[in-house]
Order: sequence, then C-alpha cells, then structure tokens
Amino acid sequence: MPTNARQIDQVVFHNSFVDELRGEVAANKRPRQVPGCCYSQVEPTPVRDPHLLAWSDDFAATLGLARPSERGAAVNVLAGNALAPNMKPFAARYGGHQFGHWAGQLGDGRAISLGEIATPNGDWEIQLKGAGPTPYSRRADGRAVLRSSLREFLCSEAMHWLGVPTTRALSLVATGDSVVRDMFYDGNAQAEPGAIVARVAPTFIRFGNFEIMASLGEEENLRALADYTIRHHYAELGEPSQAVYLHWYEEVCRRTAVMIAHWMTVGFVHGVMNTDNMSILGVTIDYGPYGWLEPFDPDWTPNTTDFSGRRYAFGQQPSIALWNLVRLAEAISPLVANIEDFRRGLEIYQSTFAETHHAMLLGKLGLTATDEDDRLIADLHGAMAASMVDMTIFFRSLSHASAEILSDGENDDTVFSNLLQACSYSDPTNADKENLRQWLRRYAKRLREETASAESIREKMLAANPKYVLRNYLAQNAIEAAEAGDLSVLQTLMTVLKTPFAEQPEHDALAAKRPDWASNKPGCATLSCSS
Repeated sequence: MPTNARQIDQVVFHNSFVDELRGEVAANKRPRQVPGCCYSQVEPTPVRDPHLLAWSDDFAATLGLARPSERGAAVNVLAGNALAPNMKPFAARYGGHQFGHWAGQLGDGRAISLGEIATPNGDWEIQLKGAGPTPYSRRADGRAVLRSSLREFLCSEAMHWLGVPTTRALSLVATGDSVVRDMFYDGNAQAEPGAIVARVAPTFIRFGNFEIMASLGEEENLRALADYTIRHHYAELGEPSQAVYLHWYEEVCRRTAVMIAHWMTVGFVHGVMNTDNMSILGVTIDYGPYGWLEPFDPDWTPNTTDFSGRRYAFGQQPSIALWNLVRLAEAISPLVANIEDFRRGLEIYQSTFAETHHAMLLGKLGLTATDEDDRLIADLHGAMAASMVDMTIFFRSLSHASAEILSDGENDDTVFSNLLQACSYSDPTNADKENLRQWLRRYAKRLREETASAESIREKMLAANPKYVLRNYLAQNAIEAAEAGDLSVLQTLMTVLKTPFAEQPEHDALAAKRPDWASNKPGCATLSCSS
C-alpha cells in the first residue's frame, strides 16, 4: 500500500460533470422525464448493514486509496450511507437504442456517481451501482443483487488483467438488505442478498448521453457535453471546433475498434451492446449477461433476452459496434456542417478493427505477417466452430504444441489428437474434427516457415493466449459460495485472474473445460439483462 494512501471517506472529491454542465437538484427520486438536463443530483439511499466483501488492492493503489476495514466510515461511503467531503452525487441522463430500437430516456436508474478524485494517474469518477432509486429508475428499485454485483466486480478486473480496455472495479459491498429479482422475467421472483459495486472510470459518458439530447433538439446541451468530453478526456485534440469534433469522433471510432478486436480475440461476448452501454472512451462498460466462448460458436449469446434474434451474438459484435457508431454520428451531427464528414471515422473503425484483430490473431498463432496468412486465419474460425472446441483451451494448447510441431513433423497427427482431446466438447475422433485437423496441418506447414526459435515462438504465443478467463461457471461458483458466507472462492479467482497468462499449475482446475452440469445451468450458460 502506498505510504500516502487515504481512506475514501477522507478524500476531497471534485465534481466537474456537475459543475460544468446543466442539471437539476432532484427534489425527490420519483421516476420522471428530465428534459434539458445532463444529470440529476441525487444522494444514494442508505442500506441496513454495509460490510466489505471484496477490494481491488492493485487498482486502489492506482487511486491512492487504502483498504478499508470490513465495517466503518470508508465502507459507509462505498455503500452510499455517507458522503465524503465535497461530494455532489448525481445520476446521468441518457437515452439509447436497445436491441436496435430507440428507447427514449433511460439514464442511471441504479447507478449514482459520487464525483471524481484526482490522482497522479489522472482523474477518476467513482460510481456506485445498486445505490438506490433515481429519477431514471422507471419502475425499478435502483438496487442490485450480490449475483450481478460480484459478476461485474470480478469481470472488470479480469478484463483489465487480460489487457482489454475496460472500466475498473474498486469494491464489492454487501448491503444487509434483500432485493427481489425475477432473473429470467418468467414470474419466478425471489429475494436475493443485495450488494453494491463501486466501479471506476475516467468518465461513464455513453453514446446515449448524446442521443437523448439530439432526439429532443437540445443542441445547446449537446454542444456543451461534447465540449466537456473533449476538454476533459480528449484534450490532446485541442479546443472544440468543427474540425476537432470530427477528429474526436474518429478517435472514438478508433478506440472502439481496438476494444472490439480485444473482445473477439479473447472470446468475450458482452451480451447487450445497446448504445447506452457503449462508452465514449472506447472501454468495456456495463457487465451484465456476458460470457466467454466455450464451444466456439459465432452465433452464441448468453443473453436469454436476445435468443430470438441473436443480435448481440459473438460474431455480430464488430458489425453492431459499427451500427452503434453510426447512431453516435447521427446524434452529434448538429455540431458539424455535413454529416457525410463522419464517414472517415467509420472507415477508420473498419480498418482499425481489421488490422488490430488480424495482428492479434497472428500473435496468438505465433506467426509474423505474410500475404498468405489471410486465408489461413479466415478458415480458422469456421474449422473451430465445426469442431466444438473451447476457444481459450485451443489456443493455449496450441501454444504448448508449437514446440512439438517445430521439432518433429513426423508426430503431427499425435500432437493434433492430443490437442483436440484437451479442448473438444465432443468426441475428438468425430468426423466433424476433420476440417480442424486439415487446418492444423496447414498451420504446421506455415509455422515451420518462421525463422525464430521454437522457444521464442512458444513464449510469444503463451503471452498472447490466456490460460484463465472468467468462465461463467467459475463466477457462479463464487456467487453461490459468497451467498453462503464463503468468500474464499471469490478471493482465489481474484488472485488467479490477475495473472491469466501464467501457468499457476496449482489452479489447473480453473482452466478446465466447462463441466457438463454448467451447460444449461442458469448463471452459467444462460443469463438475462438483470444478471
């Protein structure tokens, strides 16, 4: 812990979002439309018995914060039971396209931002998710259950350690209250333990913040929000102007492309890529019904709400991000003379995604770029899908197998059989594996054209292919243990996921294929937007 670390209740917050933009001081928390405002100032609603369940020591060090005791003044702030000096808590107003349809005003219905803290690593906004009702809660209670809060806490940090652009998580606090939730909206509501996760980012501004203003012709607010975003989060672009608005949009497109390339490379499925869940910083935000590909399937989504259309399935994510960027361009079009000028940003998105994804896949395969690699890479996903292989285990096993492939081509079939045995969800001798066997033969031939040593190729591949990801069944195990009062499973996962590329042989069980019992279990293979 840094010697100058402070407890969060001793930090003096600042409030640029509230101080510089138009909002309201909410006289009450009654759900309502809030035209003309960027936010509503509203305080969290206290809970009965706040106590700390989990804390991110590494990220807290970045913020200069000391780990709090299980109960006390600091945890009261993290639960919304008390405010630190100078806090002006608020809920942001935004809209969004949900599953392709304009949904109107949405806003922070269960999240309340406490303000910003200044650190040597920049300014960070701290937001409590599950802190009680706001004017944007619609018919909901503004609370969150332990189940969803633990998933967000774990995944935010796991994604960071994988190198994926993401919001972060600071703490997970139990509230001591029960929250009633109908997980699959099927009439089976149950009382569950409540919790609050403190999530952190330079800003939580989304595409939807701009969309709601454009939809109602609030051009003055739209311009003020764009100028605020540029001055605070894209200051390197210069003072806002027509040219800078375009450059800013292009940079949002570029960052979004990099983020999506990371998702596709690690097999992450966000599950609900509505425009209100797209960060203006190009980082992953709002961890709800997410999941990782286990049997590789481009059409897979963990989100039961999306089962009929699979709009947000794994293979759709690059095109959905592009669709969402078009909606952002439409929203900020009043700021420029010609909406067609945004086309370059969309082209930057497409080229950046293609180049970044291709380069990352080459790294996963241990290859340097040649003109012949495009077809090899293009054929890989189809072969993996037909073979029902676990994406994470396939690439990790291939990393280790690379040395054997390079040492002796006479044993290739044995190497491939062992690899398929390790990563297949069906009989590895089935005929449906033949496409992947043929692909592996092509890959072995190509790999032998590399000039680097076998050991350096293997090390390069191991550094690009994680052994550990936050599989949904692992998260579910941690949830069930925590609900029973056992935090050891959560703590072990936190430790292992901090070094996902390391072997950690004592934790091999956490890198195993999804067990049969998890293939249809709620919370493992299937989740919903309330998950």
